[in-house]
This record gives sequence, structure tokens and C-alpha cells, in this order.
Amino acid sequence: MSSHLPYHRPRILLLSAYDAGSHRRWREQLVASQPDFQWEVLALPPRFFRWRIRGNALTWLQEPALKAGYDLLIVTSMVDLASLKGFHPHLARTPTILYMHENQFAYPDSGRQHSSAEPKIVNLYSAVAADQVLFNSAWNRDSFLDGAYRFLEKMPDGLPDGLISSIRGKSHVIPVPIEDRLFVERDCTHNERCPHLLWNHRWEYDKAPDRLLLMLDTLTAAGQDFRLSVVGEQFRNQPEAFDRIHERHRERIVNWGYLKSRSDYDRLLAEADVAISTALHDFQGLSVLEAMASGCMALAPDRLAYPEYVPGAQRYTSHPDDPEAEAAAAAGLLRQLLQQPQEPCVPKAWRLSELQKKYYKVISATLGRLEVS
Repeated sequence: MSSHLPYHRPRILLLSAYDAGSHRRWREQLVASQPDFQWEVLALPPRFFRWRIRGNALTWLQEPALKAGYDLLIVTSMVDLASLKGFHPHLARTPTILYMHENQFAYPDSGRQHSSAEPKIVNLYSAVAADQVLFNSAWNRDSFLDGAYRFLEKMPDGLPDGLISSIRGKSHVIPVPIEDRLFVERDCTHNERCPHLLWNHRWEYDKAPDRLLLMLDTLTAAGQDFRLSVVGEQFRNQPEAFDRIHERHRERIVNWGYLKSRSDYDRLLAEADVAISTALHDFQGLSVLEAMASGCMALAPDRLAYPEYVPGAQRYTSHPDDPEAEAAAAAGLLRQLLQQPQEPCVPKAWRLSELQKKYYKVISATLGRLEVS
């Protein structure tokens, strides 16, 4: 008989409480890239935001998978981890990684939502209850810690010492990876006379399509020719700026709306010249990273997570409270880039083949097998 014990593949329970596009992509990618672990996955559909972030632990109360034991829990930022562990005491001491796709302290207010502190509290309590907290960008981490500190400063009493410092000490930045297949070398140079401009974001207010409209109008008034693709996930209600963009610039439009075929989208990334962001909110900026990996120049505001990977020469001055000034800055920088073209900046550190090593290391460290660096 062999004296060697069989290898135990650690059992991991992965919970995604609001399985929107980027969340679903991240969890599927994580499971596929980490075959050394046994995975159990639970995900809730991305609807009814207020109920989902507050009620997910209750929704899963009688879930059979939560009755089992695991070596590790990995939960997304929408999961109410504190309640989950309270409802399932046998999981209370299970090591846990919290992955922060976003944080409610830095989410912009559309003006249409009911104001409530509960989403912030869920984020905060989950960070306290987790053993490791991972963020997809340094900006996400810093805005969470700063926002939580300011939030707690308003509380009248009863706060423990060093709460934010303790969260900071167990926080790390590991982005959502970009698939290796998107990193392509182009055979042709960018079209400087009539560039193909790409705006590839969710069609919502926080991506500031009104600023895109202002920028396109400014380019047209200056006599700059361009072609345009405006693509991304659409919703029943969307900002009126999209209708005005389509009306005013319809002759320049190459692609419009959601591309159902991933291969068509990948082809667009490899064909466009400049990937534009006008976002007021972006915790990582996957769409810009994907376009940069595919050889696009970036044109992004000097804020949010963009300074972490967009070269300074491709970031226009940020004027969050002055859309006209920001549109002028973006249009001016674009024309400058076309006159003095830059080599694409490829975000190699965001490749899946690189980041999967970091995910393996932090998972193993939380399991007690390695040191976290």
C-alpha cells in the first residue's frame, strides 16, 4: 500500500449576488482558470438592485449548497457576507475572500434612485467579515476606504478603533483579467485622416453619453472627419443623448447598439482606431482595456481608474462639473493625437495568463498554503 494520501482539491463556494455582465464574466473566467480547486457556484440575476444587495442572504437561506462545508468562500461585493455567515454558523469560520467589483461609496447618484445608506453598510460589513478584500483597481480600493472613513465619521458613537486601517491591511488589487486572445498585433496603422472612433460602454447615465455628444459636435464644428461605432449593453430606459448622437451623426455611424456576436465585437476592437471613454463612473474600465489590448489608442478622462493604465498623453483634462469644457479638452486632445500619432499602449499586466497566477496565490494564501505578498 502507498503511504501517500490522495491530493485534496480544496472546495470553494463562489457567490455572485448580482450577476451582471462583468460579474458573470469574472466568475466564469476565475473558475475556468483555476482547475486546482473544486468549485460550487451560486449566482442571482442582475435585477431589483435594492432588494438584491440587501436580501441576497435571505434569498439563499434555504439553499442546499449552503448547508455543505467548504475550505474557502469567495463572494462578490453585492453579497451580504455578514448576514450570510450569521444565517449559516458552520460557515462563520470559513476563510473568505471578498471581491469588490465596485463600491457603493463611490457610485454616482442618478437623481432617480431612493437614497439609502444600506448598500454602503452591506459593503462595509462584508469587508469587515472577510479575511481578504480584493479590488479590481487601486481607485476602487482608495475610493472605498476614503468613502467608508467619511461615512463612519458621521456616526455619533460606538465605533471600534482602527476599523478602516484593518480593512486596508487585508486589501489587495487584482483586476478582472483581459482574455489573452484579445492581445493582437495590427498589420496596419491608425487612420489619422478619418479615424474610426469607438465608444463601447453600457448605455447608462454614468457613462456620460451627453459628453460624447458634445465632443462629437465639437469635432464636427472643427472640420474633423471621423467614423463612429457606439456599442454596448442597452436598457429599456436610456439617456436621450443616444437619440441625438444617432440623429446628428448618422452618416458617420459604422456600428450602433449591442453586438450579439462576440466575434463581431472582437473584430470591431481590432478595427477601431481610438477607444473613447466619457465616463463619470468606471471602477476598472474593461471596455477600454479590451480595446487597448486589441491595438486601439485610448482617449479617456484623467480620473477614476484610467491613470492606472492609460498613458498621460491619451488622457484629457477632467472637468466633472463642466461638460462643455471637458468635451473641448477631449476633442482637442484627439486632434493632437491624430497629428502626432502614438504607439498603442498594450496593458500586458492585465492579461489573464499573468493575473491567473495572482489569483492562485491569493486563494492559496487565504487557504493557509502560501504567504500573501
